[in-house]
Amino acid sequence: MTNNDLQAWLLAVGICLAVIVLLYGVKALLLRRLTHIAPHTDTYLDDLAIKILASTQPFFIFLMGVHAGAQVLSLPPRSETILQHLSVTVFLLQAARWGDVGIKGWFHHYRLRRSAEDAASTTSTAALGFVARTALWVVILLMILDNFGVNITTLVASLGIGGIAVALAMQNILGDLFSSLSIVLDKPFVVGDFIIVDDVLGTVEYVGLKTTRLRSLGGEQIVFSNSDLLKSRIRNYKHMQTRRIVFAIRTPYQITKAQLLAVPALLREAVERQEMATFDRAHFKGYGTSSLEFETVYYVNSGDYGVYMDVQQAINVFLFERFAEQDIPFAYPTQLLKLDQPDEWMTVTRPEERRAANS
Repeated sequence: MTNNDLQAWLLAVGICLAVIVLLYGVKALLLRRLTHIAPHTDTYLDDLAIKILASTQPFFIFLMGVHAGAQVLSLPPRSETILQHLSVTVFLLQAARWGDVGIKGWFHHYRLRRSAEDAASTTSTAALGFVARTALWVVILLMILDNFGVNITTLVASLGIGGIAVALAMQNILGDLFSSLSIVLDKPFVVGDFIIVDDVLGTVEYVGLKTTRLRSLGGEQIVFSNSDLLKSRIRNYKHMQTRRIVFAIRTPYQITKAQLLAVPALLREAVERQEMATFDRAHFKGYGTSSLEFETVYYVNSGDYGVYMDVQQAINVFLFERFAEQDIPFAYPTQLLKLDQPDEWMTVTRPEERRAANS
């Protein structure tokens, strides 16, 4: 330090103050500009940039100025090394602070945006944010130790071995955790969706870190582990836009040919009268064991099961009325038994059907 004259010290102080003023000026200018632009944009990135810039610490700016001014001075090797390590450490800590604020702010914005439609997913996103921030600080800590000359190879290897041991001991829990993150990010379903998992059906009530809970039609709560849930076939009826319906009616063999040909036309008319239905086809399908079978296919222009049932009910009522007008009976299960006498036949019906036929 004895080799530095007054002019060198004045130059160093001037550079230090200039860098400090410049960094403060750039920070203030960017913050003012972004604050003016942010209210007029739809993106969240400018709001996030404001939070990140505002987290810049005064000590970081001051030390950057000192580091810049020290470059024109002749310092002892030890002092120069200490200043170099200190500057790198402060820069890494500031970078970690920027990253931490950015991650925290983005996940907070994501949870606010999702909370209205999927409140339970905020638990998983909070866990994901915690993991990301922890990983960031661990990396920064290792870089700081390496900056001070600490051999981190052994430390990293130890952490790796310890991580493997912990992962083996907690593989089921970690599997459910990552499955939870997969559900949140990929969104095969959200809270409120009606889904069928294998032979279990119900409404998604909660998506947690380890389990997902369904409320069945019977009222009981069904709990799945997240990993088991993603291994299953999931049918999500909430995302259904149209519903394909196939239904059949049967008439007895005793109807006339004119009545037989009239049935498909009546089926088509019944479907086309419904505003929420799109007709596909109606045919005399074939000969059944005790009746003539007609098949109709149409589409309900809604995924709502209640809408489908309203449409089907209206179709059934229309057919009931029109079949009565044209004297076309509906079939009911019937058996013909042949007796020993070749000219005698007996029609056997179920008791309830016999009473209905006689009434």
